[in-house]
Amino acid sequence: MTASNSRRAFLMTGMAAGLAAPSLLRAQTLEALEPTPEGVRRNASSFSAQTWQDHFDTLGVATIVADTSSRALHYWNADGSDYRIYPTSVPMSEELTKRGYTKIVRKKVGPTWTPTANMRARDPSLPAFMPAGEGNPLGTHAMYLAWPAYLIHGTHDTRKIGRRSSSGCIGLYNEKIAELFAITPIDTQVRLI
Repeated sequence: MTASNSRRAFLMTGMAAGLAAPSLLRAQTLEALEPTPEGVRRNASSFSAQTWQDHFDTLGVATIVADTSSRALHYWNADGSDYRIYPTSVPMSEELTKRGYTKIVRKKVGPTWTPTANMRARDPSLPAFMPAGEGNPLGTHAMYLAWPAYLIHGTHDTRKIGRRSSSGCIGLYNEKIAELFAITPIDTQVRLI
């Protein structure tokens, strides 16, 4: 690790500790700052602090706030004792960014992918359908929102995390979406800001 990386790791650790409870540190690890075996640096987000009270009257069964500006997803369980924050990919343009209130309506391990007509118009090389597996852009787990064609999902392409790279969805590292998937019930309230 270079001196610059050491300073960045120290600053990121200090900011994370100051922003939230210890559960924050479980979700945001310093591995995101380390080069991958291929030598590609992962993207680390500059997380903005969020409180669920700024967005919802109650926590409901659970609460998610996806912050497209800081490229982070915030999760709170039903009693607020478990708060986690995850780095994300976000929509690649304002035109593709949907904001507002929705909820988790379905969850799927090993999701299949059917690109929308708009996605195929932008990129005619996209397949009409892709089965679950290594090349699938939805990764290993997907949580479907009440808005058609909008999801919170994993990605096999870790270079996308921390970037404007999706067609409207919120993407997480596969290991992080698996963790979030396990603790997030159907009917979790979601706000995209």
